[in-house]
Amino acid sequence: MSGMGRRNWLEKLGMFFVASRLPRTYTTSQPTPPEGAGKPLQLADFQPRSMLHVSETKVPRSRYPVIDIHTHLSFAAKTEHGVGIGEDMKYLAPVDALLPLMNRKNIHVMVNLTGGVGKGLEETIRKYQRPYPERFITFTEPWWERTNQPGYSKFQADEIVRAHQAGARGLKILKTLGLYLREGISKGPLVKIDDPRFDAMWEACGSLGMPVAIHVSDPEAFFLPIDRFNERFEELNNHPDWSFYGGDFPSNKELLDARNRVLARHPKTQFIVLHVGNDAENLPYVSECMDRFPNMHVELGARIGELGRQPRMARKFFEKYQDRILFGTDAVPHGTDTPQQVFVDELYEIYYRFLETEDEYFDYAPAPTPPQGRWRIYGLGLPDGILKKVYYENAARILQVKI
Repeated sequence: MSGMGRRNWLEKLGMFFVASRLPRTYTTSQPTPPEGAGKPLQLADFQPRSMLHVSETKVPRSRYPVIDIHTHLSFAAKTEHGVGIGEDMKYLAPVDALLPLMNRKNIHVMVNLTGGVGKGLEETIRKYQRPYPERFITFTEPWWERTNQPGYSKFQADEIVRAHQAGARGLKILKTLGLYLREGISKGPLVKIDDPRFDAMWEACGSLGMPVAIHVSDPEAFFLPIDRFNERFEELNNHPDWSFYGGDFPSNKELLDARNRVLARHPKTQFIVLHVGNDAENLPYVSECMDRFPNMHVELGARIGELGRQPRMARKFFEKYQDRILFGTDAVPHGTDTPQQVFVDELYEIYYRFLETEDEYFDYAPAPTPPQGRWRIYGLGLPDGILKKVYYENAARILQVKI
C-alpha cells in the first residue's frame, strides 16, 4: 500500500471509530421505543390480559339444587374491637332482594350463619326463616360479651337450648374466638379457642344435633410480614387490619392446634370447619385433620381461589372426602371490600364453573383485579355423584332438611 493510500485508509478508520462513540440518534428509518417503555407502573394499575386461547364455559345455573351453607345476611349492630356486643342486629338485604337471584342460580336454601343472640336472633328468624322456612336457615352465635361473667358456661349452654327452641339450626363461631375476644372482652389476654368455659356449649350443640360452623385462623399469609415476599401483599396492604402478624396474636399453628383439641374433646358434635378447614393452602394438613376427626366437615367459602390453583390435588381431596364437603360462598349482599364474597350472579357462576367444568385459567372472583392473590384458577370437572353431594346432599343430611 502506498503512503498516500495508507493515510486515506487510516483517516477513514478513525472517522468510523469516532462515529461509533457518538450518541445514537433515531431517524425516520429507525424504530422508536414503544409507548410506555421504561416508565414505572404501579402494581395496583397492572391488569394484564391473558394471551391464552382456552375454552370458556358459561354455567349460569348449577346442575343440581344448591344449599349455600355459608352466607351472611345479618351482623351484630355494635362491635368493640371485633367482638359483637348486644342483641341489636343490622340487616344487609330483605328477602325480596334475595329470592330472585336464588331462583336464577338454583339456590334452594341460604344459611345465614350470623343470626345473632337473644332478641336479635328472634328478629332475624322472623325476617327470613319464618316466612320462608324452606329457603332460609338461621344459626345463632355465642354471647361473647358475657364470657367473663360468673356462671357463663351454664348460661351459654342454656342459651343454645333457647336458641334451638326459637328456631336456630346451628351455631356460628367467628374468628372472634382466638383472635379478638379477650378476658376483659376487648382488653387483657386473648381467650383461647379450647378454653374449658365453652365445653358445655359444644356439648349442648352435640346433644341437640346443631352443627357448629367454626372459623378460626385465616390464610397463612396473614400471619407473615406484609412485605415483598408475601403473596397476599396487595390484599394486606389495602387492609392492614386483617394482618395478625406480631403483637400478642397466636401463630396460625397454635390456633389450628387449639381447634383440633376442641374437635377431639367433643366427638359427638358435628363441626363444619369453614374455609376448607381454615387452611386451604395446605390440603395435606386438612386431609390429616379429616382423617383424625370423623366429626369434621369443610366448606368452600371464599377459598376457590386457593383450591383452583392446585386442581389435581383439590380433585383428589374432593374424591376422598366427597361425603364431608359442603358448598358455601361466604356471600355478603352489597359487599365491596371483598369481591370474592359479593352476593351477585357472577359469584355463583364462577363457583359452578369451578366445580362443573375443566376450564383453564379463569378468574376466581368477579373483579378486574384478583382480590386475594395474582393468580387464576382451573376447574375440577367433578362427576355428577360428587356434585350432588357437595351441592346439597351433605348439607341436607347435617342440617336435617329435605330438598
